[in-house]
Amino acid sequence: MGPGGIATIIAACSLLVIAVAISYAVVRLGRLIDEAKLSLKTVTDETKPLIEEVTTTVKLVNGPLESLNKITKSAENVSSKVSDVATSFMDKGGPAVKVLGLLMSAAKFKQSRDQKKKG
Repeated sequence: MGPGGIATIIAACSLLVIAVAISYAVVRLGRLIDEAKLSLKTVTDETKPLIEEVTTTVKLVNGPLESLNKITKSAENVSSKVSDVATSFMDKGGPAVKVLGLLMSAAKFKQSRDQKKKG
């Protein structure tokens, strides 16, 4: 066997080692992909019920919030109506304000009179 035959044997052995190394890497990569697939499936299976529970919780919280929203709107309507009545009372002014002034004067007069009786 000459130097060409020995070089061919060395090249063939080198290619065999490279092929074995590549095969090993491919097998390891395949196992890694399988493990990643299993991990992803596990995470997905565990996350699905959690998401369903969160959805249920959000629905349960939204019910009272809607009721609170209705209560707030009702309170807003009542305060708006009271404000409108007070504004119209003051706008019409004349007799209503005079009666109110008279009532306040009478209350002050009675208060000062009661103080004079005590003193």
